[in-house]
Amino acid sequence: MSRYCSQCGKSLKACICQWVQSLPSNVELIILQHPSEAKRPMGTARILTLCLSNSYCFVGENFTDHSQLNQLLSESDYRHFVLYPGEQAIELIQLESQSTSTKQKYRVILLDGTWKKAFKMWQLSTNLHSLAQVKLPNDLKGNYRIRKAPSDNSLSTVEAGYYVLQGLEPERDFSPLLVAFEQMIEFQIAQMPAGVFEKNYRQ
Repeated sequence: MSRYCSQCGKSLKACICQWVQSLPSNVELIILQHPSEAKRPMGTARILTLCLSNSYCFVGENFTDHSQLNQLLSESDYRHFVLYPGEQAIELIQLESQSTSTKQKYRVILLDGTWKKAFKMWQLSTNLHSLAQVKLPNDLKGNYRIRKAPSDNSLSTVEAGYYVLQGLEPERDFSPLLVAFEQMIEFQIAQMPAGVFEKNYRQ
């Protein structure tokens, strides 16, 4: 018998499936996942793919010649964006105002990896460079308490996906994404020896 859940991929005792909900969304997410993130027990991209049936997740580092991704990018009835804080990135709120005035469908690409690895993925994947960039507000606070982040506004992939979806489709409720995320974190904290979380993670 496997020690891992066949659906969420986590160990059976850490299974988050009871908090996973199928969420309808007009905006599609494409997650480009660095190989080092693919089997992390505390990875959060899986929450997005479990809850959003129209999401995609591709693993790699250089996606320039990735056939499935390039096929999606070639579909002209979608507008494609990369969540990346480059100099030309527009604020999500600007994209939100555009979405209310057009019926064109959106896909947003998320880079799943540490900032250093995401930057490398961006550099190598030249097929992304012609896409418009979008960025989230700088005042958002991440809650990934069990992984050290370079700044307070560093977001996990599921948090970034949540804010993108909630911003572009405010009439829908995507909070179950964060509920599953919080439950995953609380379980991991509960498994730590006494004092470890306070010493290593809590400010």
